[in-house]
Amino acid sequence: MDRQSLHLSPPPALASATFHNQYELRRPRLLVVDDQPINIQTLYQIFQQDHEVFAATSAAQALELCQRQPLPDLILLDIVMPEVDGLALCQQLKQQPSTADIPIIFVTALSSSEEEAAALQAGGADFISKPVNPAVVRARVATHLTLKAQTDFLRQLAFVDGLTGIANRRRFDDALQAAWRHGVRTREPLALVMFDIDHFKYYNDHYGHQQGDLCLQAVASAVHQLMQRPYDLAARYGGEEFVCLLPGCTAAHLPAKAEQLRAAIEALQLPHAASPSAPWLTISVGAAHLLPQADTNPHLLLTLADAALYQAKHQGRNCVCLAPSTST
Repeated sequence: MDRQSLHLSPPPALASATFHNQYELRRPRLLVVDDQPINIQTLYQIFQQDHEVFAATSAAQALELCQRQPLPDLILLDIVMPEVDGLALCQQLKQQPSTADIPIIFVTALSSSEEEAAALQAGGADFISKPVNPAVVRARVATHLTLKAQTDFLRQLAFVDGLTGIANRRRFDDALQAAWRHGVRTREPLALVMFDIDHFKYYNDHYGHQQGDLCLQAVASAVHQLMQRPYDLAARYGGEEFVCLLPGCTAAHLPAKAEQLRAAIEALQLPHAASPSAPWLTISVGAAHLLPQADTNPHLLLTLADAALYQAKHQGRNCVCLAPSTST
């Protein structure tokens, strides 16, 4: 029996050693947030040679920059700013799952022990008084970048599926809880897409488990590439089942997103000679959408998506079904 060979690019999340080496080789990204251009210029001169430095002059601008990829590796933040001060901005960044782990060093003219304590209690990793000493600020930044690299490395080991390179079930469970809490605070909707590969047992029986593993990697890579925002998450839920967590995705946009995922897998055109329903590898997709409530368990979203997935299988597979709450 001929067996179809798959040729794949590296998984979306790199193996731990490669991840660590690439982190060390690229220039760290620093975000400087200060309403005074002269202070931004001072820090830029200190770090421009060895770091990528970009700047914001307000909390609103900083939040906007932190919604884009690539995210900063570290933030140098002033406290005294108009409208929203640095303490409030730090608290907002720590409440968002995508930015919660970015170390923040306060660089400020304030110098009392009470002000330093307030900065650390707000989530700051360190506190430096102005005017800055270049040698000191470089050393502090280097220390916190090293700690972040080590933390990212350990997280890579703990939260990444070893076969596919995308998030694992543990990472998804944590992200679901965090996204639900964020949705309760912000009154933003939360969407979930759940899918599994159609007739995957037949695929393994026909092509062998090694090719089955390559198939799972190809599917994971394709889905990962469709997660366009830093807070979107694709994860391997178990076996041949995957989930995509989409914070802020509205009911109006969810059907198109779910169909995009289905079509992306079909477009791989991976032959599935043993499938009774299609000549190519396909997936069945269930999608659900809720507005998070403080008195509701986020696993309700999983239950709804799972029921929709079950419906998709019984409708012939290779299709998208929406949970009842998402279809209006």
